[in-house]
Amino acid sequence: VQLQAYGGGLVQPGGSLRLSCAGSGGSLRNYALSWFRQAPGKEREFVATVNWNGGSASYIDSVKGRFTISKDNAKNTVYLQMNGLKLEDTAVYYCAATRTVLSGRSDERNYYYWGQGTQVTVSS
Repeated sequence: VQLQAYGGGLVQPGGSLRLSCAGSGGSLRNYALSWFRQAPGKEREFVATVNWNGGSASYIDSVKGRFTISKDNAKNTVYLQMNGLKLEDTAVYYCAATRTVLSGRSDERNYYYWGQGTQVTVSS
């Protein structure tokens, strides 16, 4: 399975972006999907995850109430709607697919497939 992330860009503080991550070469139906991000000079960090059926989601505290992850199995795509963007949200965002349980989703080692990353820059 290949993952292609897109939708990043330059946005002012308080603005919104929607990231998409499309799967090809296989179905993502049986995978949980997550978003990670890596800011300049920092390690990559887990941001959000959604279960294989799109029915349950989890977020890091810093994005709760601002970001929404969703999964459309018919389109083989996962989304990250980002509202109220802050300067500290600037990073390269990566999507990834796993079959691990929720407690393991923040660990990069549990992921089978990764997208190439899309740049999100929040700046005035």
